[in-house]
Amino acid sequence: MDITILGIESSCDDTSAAVLRSNVLLSNVIASQAVHVKYGGVIPELASRAHQQNIVPVVDTALREAGVTADELDAIAFTRGPGLVGSLLVGVSFAKGLSIARNIPMVEVNHLQGHILSHFIDLPDRQLPHPSFPFLCLLVSGGHTQIVRVDSPTRMRIIGTTIDDAAGEAFDKCAKVMGLPYPGGPVIDRLAREGDPKAFRFARPHVEGYDYSFSGLKTSFLYTLRDAVASDPGFVERRKADLCASLQTTIVEILLDKLVRASKETGIRDIAIAGGVSANSGLRDGIAETGRRRGWRTFLPEFKFTTDNAAMIAMAGYYRYKLGEVASLDVSPAARLENM
Repeated sequence: MDITILGIESSCDDTSAAVLRSNVLLSNVIASQAVHVKYGGVIPELASRAHQQNIVPVVDTALREAGVTADELDAIAFTRGPGLVGSLLVGVSFAKGLSIARNIPMVEVNHLQGHILSHFIDLPDRQLPHPSFPFLCLLVSGGHTQIVRVDSPTRMRIIGTTIDDAAGEAFDKCAKVMGLPYPGGPVIDRLAREGDPKAFRFARPHVEGYDYSFSGLKTSFLYTLRDAVASDPGFVERRKADLCASLQTTIVEILLDKLVRASKETGIRDIAIAGGVSANSGLRDGIAETGRRRGWRTFLPEFKFTTDNAAMIAMAGYYRYKLGEVASLDVSPAARLENM
């Protein structure tokens, strides 16, 4: 019997709603917030206000595009965390209101699990490739960098994580130092295609196990610019493409080094990537090439599933609803969630 899930995502600065029937996506609507660009980062108060404006029309549009009424929903899946509390509160509160008004069960979802489970979404016109359990997922975003062992849709274990900054944060902060617009990651990706990836060498971390560190790389990048600009004020503008290419290559190599080690030592050869940075062309090419050399089956998410979206929340909610995991009305948003 088909299960129809409404997904709601509001963890940061994208308001999204999606409708999923079993694992087939019927609609996925996203309202982004351009207001943060001029500030060079997300302003939490502005984000929560924008969510309040967007949530009703976004959910209404998702239901209409899916051809589904609220009475046909089996459950409402919502992001409980991690994320900005003010933003999360809007999605959680809307889910509660709809649940009470229509007597529809709610399912809470860990945002990070949603990113990983986006690999199990199918489209109405085609089935997408799905990894087999167990698989390793490199989850890379502005706030998180993790290697996750995925044993089932609801059993996941973080085996490696950043001990300081996330990879996406390194991209954005280094972009800011170069005077590039926010968000800096996509701009670096575009400029990197025109530059020499071997033009500059930056510091690489030496961290035990499968953990990551990017603070030293950021410092090394900053000092490179500081020293060069002292003698050549036009250095950054003239060498921008080479700087971007070298930075991107360094970050990708750091990410892949630990992923290769994790695959070798666990014996797992189904390898996926997820999160906002999984849209980066250097990382996608690096994963694909490494997979070809090492005999991996690699899984790259559709670009529309790399950013924050409610389709992945609905997918994660679907699996939890099947297990009978229903949230109570006293559930509250959480900026951090300790467990996967």
